[in-house]
Amino acid sequence: QVQLVESGGGVVQAGGSLRLSCAASERSFTPLAMAWFRQAPGKEIESVAAISWMGSNTYFADSVKGRFTISRDHDKKMVVLQMNSAKPEETAMYYCATPQTTINASGSTRAYDYWGQGIQVTVSS
Repeated sequence: QVQLVESGGGVVQAGGSLRLSCAASERSFTPLAMAWFRQAPGKEIESVAAISWMGSNTYFADSVKGRFTISRDHDKKMVVLQMNSAKPEETAMYYCATPQTTINASGSTRAYDYWGQGIQVTVSS
């Protein structure tokens, strides 16, 4: 069973930075594309960022372009989301996801098969 474990969430002041990490725990599993999504209370889940298998292609939601970065470490089977200049409206549960077969970065939830349990990020004003 593939498990994705998120870490690094918490409370950050508006304008501050936070680093989210997600690692695949299954030794025999090699994550292909990896992505981050978020869901605020009462709202639909939305894409944040994604990175391709080789890390050569990335996707960012318009709302985070220029402020967030995404990177990955193949050896650690990990993806990292660096959040900079955080905004209060970005308070949400953040989820890591990876697909079974897709190697390209995608912002669609339908592209992903495995999801982490989520980690809370609160941006205080």
